[in-house]
Amino acid sequence: MIEEMRLRDLGVIAEATLPMGAGFTAITGETGAGKTMVVTGLGLLLGQRADSGAVRAGATQAVVEGVWIVPETGAVAERVRDAGGDLEPIGDGSAELYLSRTLAAEGRSRASVGGRAAPAGVLADLADALVVVHGQTDQLRLRSAAAQRDALDRFAGAPVREALEAYRVAWHAHRELERELETLTTERAAREAEAESLRGTLAEIEQIAPVEGEDVQLAERAERLANAEELRSAAALAREALSSEEGAPDVSGLVSEARRALERAGDPALTTLAEQIADLGYRAADLAVELSGFLADLDETGPQELAAVEERRAAVGSLVRAHGSLDAAIALLETGSARLAELDDDGDRIERLSAQREESRAALDAAAAALTAARREAATRLGDAVTEELHALAMPDARLVVEVSSGQESATGRDDVAFLLSPHPGAEPRSVARGASGGELSRVMLAIEVVIAETDPVPTFVFDEVDAGIGGAAAIEVGKRLARLAQSSQVIAVTHLAQVAAFASNHLSVVKANDGSVTRSSVQRLEGAEREAEMARLLSGLADSDAALTHARELLALAHTAV
Repeated sequence: MIEEMRLRDLGVIAEATLPMGAGFTAITGETGAGKTMVVTGLGLLLGQRADSGAVRAGATQAVVEGVWIVPETGAVAERVRDAGGDLEPIGDGSAELYLSRTLAAEGRSRASVGGRAAPAGVLADLADALVVVHGQTDQLRLRSAAAQRDALDRFAGAPVREALEAYRVAWHAHRELERELETLTTERAAREAEAESLRGTLAEIEQIAPVEGEDVQLAERAERLANAEELRSAAALAREALSSEEGAPDVSGLVSEARRALERAGDPALTTLAEQIADLGYRAADLAVELSGFLADLDETGPQELAAVEERRAAVGSLVRAHGSLDAAIALLETGSARLAELDDDGDRIERLSAQREESRAALDAAAAALTAARREAATRLGDAVTEELHALAMPDARLVVEVSSGQESATGRDDVAFLLSPHPGAEPRSVARGASGGELSRVMLAIEVVIAETDPVPTFVFDEVDAGIGGAAAIEVGKRLARLAQSSQVIAVTHLAQVAAFASNHLSVVKANDGSVTRSSVQRLEGAEREAEMARLLSGLADSDAALTHARELLALAHTAV
């Protein structure tokens, strides 16, 4: 619900505050006073395209701000918080949501959601959950088949919603199977070529049978074999120094002599050191053994092993060059095998998918039939309910028929929905796109919203001159229906008819003043005599006409007793 809206330098409105609140708010004013700017400002708050031409002449920017009352939890609150904004709790599970839009004269615009700057797209995301706006363009939209289908689905409620969800699941599953089958059949030759190439690559890798890290180990081994003599000399010299086989002084002998000397001294401190020296002797002996093993390994190798190592390096190197790394080549053995199995299975897979497609087609047919049946049942009820409303809206002989026929298959079903209007008995029902005048279309739209609101209420409705093209008794009935709609939703209507404004629980007037050069408008809440005067002006053009004032009071009294 819109609690309040503030406009500054928008169109002819210099500055205005519009207190809204629950119930039915009527907005009236002289021609050119800027009533439509209220709807324009609301559109800006709901993320509609910004037009710099809406900035008041001489101003640098226009500002629109709005305060909404929304549930403290739910989809709206979640979207606001996702955008970085916040809500102001006010109790009873409700919160205030602040939205604003600034439009610069040079065309740039900025938006704010819950006190935080946000893209205008966030406002558009929130719009569907906050407000339904009906203007002349929206009446034209009602002529489209898609809008008529959406209206029927809203009215139908859970039965159609559940059937539509089941249909969409079946439709997407069937489409996925069809896409997969199309890929397999149209790309069959390419997939066969891929399988043949992959088979050869895997055979090459399997023949070489690489081991993880083998390329590094081979490089180290080749380096050792290429420098065998130098390595042998260094290792032999080190072993001889540690433990001489020729009886020459060595580390082992010197360590043993040092240990014995300390032990003979008999001093406890030196005995401890002798034990540590003994450990050095053991370590020297171990190292000597390891060096002997290294030398033995060198003695067993020769030019033949070097040639074999280089040959293996060449084979492994070819895999590295082909696949970027040895790990990638080894990994391809696993992933490639799975891919090859998939490609080789194409024939059987096409058969399986074809069978699954037939099953999914049957499931889709069943879901489509259930959706059509639910829509047709709802269509009869919607047509009857709207027809009853039209009778109350001074169209006593009109009849609305909601026709559900077979159409092109899509994500929304296989149904074409058409609203057909028969203006009088015996007349063939014709599409509202061709058979309804502007005034009739306004009443049809209002009747539909009143009926749908009983099953699918919307927080706020905004009607921009929904009473266009009507007057007299029909206008009074429009006012009654707006008041009825306001019992379950907030209703805001821009109107030029006193018969409609009389039924409002909140009457705002856009007042035009002229300072001699620039027209400025502001907004006033009307009560008592001021409201009677505005009603008289709407009726006759004269705010102080006794006859018009009397008629205005009669209308207000009628509205009071009717509501």
